[in-house]
Amino acid sequence: MTLATEPPKDSFRLSMLIYDTRYRAITIQVIVLALFLAGVAWLTNNTIQNLAAKGKDINFGFLLNRAGYDIDQQLIPYTNDSTHGRALVIGLLNTLIVAFFGCIFATLIGVFAGVLRLSKNWLVGRLMTVYVEVFRNVPLLLWIVLAFVIFSETMPEPKDFKVTQEMIDTGTSPAAQKIFFDSVAITARGTNIPMPMLTRPFGGFQLAGVNVSFSVLATLAVIAGSLWVNRRIRRHAKAVQEATGERPTTWWKTLAVLILPTAALLVAMGLHWDIPGFATTETGVSKGFNLVGGLNVAHSFTALLIALSVYHGTYIAEAVRSGIMAISRGQSEAAFALGLRPGRTMNLIILPQALRVIIPPLISQYLNLTKNTTLGMAISYLDLKGTLGGITLNQTGRELECMLLMMLIYLVLSLTISAGMNIFNNAMKLKER
Repeated sequence: MTLATEPPKDSFRLSMLIYDTRYRAITIQVIVLALFLAGVAWLTNNTIQNLAAKGKDINFGFLLNRAGYDIDQQLIPYTNDSTHGRALVIGLLNTLIVAFFGCIFATLIGVFAGVLRLSKNWLVGRLMTVYVEVFRNVPLLLWIVLAFVIFSETMPEPKDFKVTQEMIDTGTSPAAQKIFFDSVAITARGTNIPMPMLTRPFGGFQLAGVNVSFSVLATLAVIAGSLWVNRRIRRHAKAVQEATGERPTTWWKTLAVLILPTAALLVAMGLHWDIPGFATTETGVSKGFNLVGGLNVAHSFTALLIALSVYHGTYIAEAVRSGIMAISRGQSEAAFALGLRPGRTMNLIILPQALRVIIPPLISQYLNLTKNTTLGMAISYLDLKGTLGGITLNQTGRELECMLLMMLIYLVLSLTISAGMNIFNNAMKLKER
């Protein structure tokens, strides 16, 4: 009787790295990696030699030098005596805040326009089509400049809000009036909005020159706890629905959990609003030349935020429209047959399934919006590009260092956004049982 045995294995030979398919792919990857590293080493060495020939070196010590310039919008304390490193942080925070709110508003506008573009109402559908085609086919920079010009050139001057003795005597009103219950003043110099103030704050401490408020931390903690409790409520309602077929009413619990704890904390801290306005005499006559109190939001920030939101909202609208159209019409017909209204059908059946198609292009739009904040430099919005890549670069002459830092920061921002959205995408994908 003969036994089947494995054929003897060939001994390894160098020629197998090229002719054997088991090793050839690895060989090619090693060669490409070596060539890439060699190219990077050559570029780095060439850069260092050219800088040395000009008497320069790669040094980031300039970040500790005095900046010497002012920044209008700042989320943390800053003066022109602060360092370039602190100016970098201010610019980064300005980039983050306009990108954060831009992504939120662009998503709201995009979802709204994308859904309405599929409306059976001819007028509504055509209006949304005009919005999408007009705004996405004009360069974003032009929309930014146009929005800034509208705010800075068409709005009234602060003096137009003043109340004079003659107005009091004749019973006339100022040339300009505040809006939103007499609390917001839009002037040619900026938008003055109410500022939240606390009568009984919890105090705080300083960390790396930044004031950290216990009141803010406590508020964020309460909000996070409320969201966690609300999530537990929704999970319990879903479990009851799967077990009994009836979903318990949870809207009042959601409202109570999300609103009452935070409201109680704010009341305990003595929340009130500092309304912008003029200082007045006993007779009601305005004093001074500028509005005092409240928070002044620069028109550069407002114009950039509006332009980014409406421009990228068009692309998100198209992503939403394509995602909805990718869902079979039979899904809607089945929902209508069960007695669901069109609005409930869209919220509960169509959009949850369409998200799997919508999210990938949505990630790209969030990344593009974040990088397009650099266009704010055209209207003097000092974000990361305006501070580190603008004034700091020109004052210090450290072009290479500034560009490398900016590239690294934007790379980290983009990778962070992409990673977060990919996690959300994995959570929304269809799960097989």
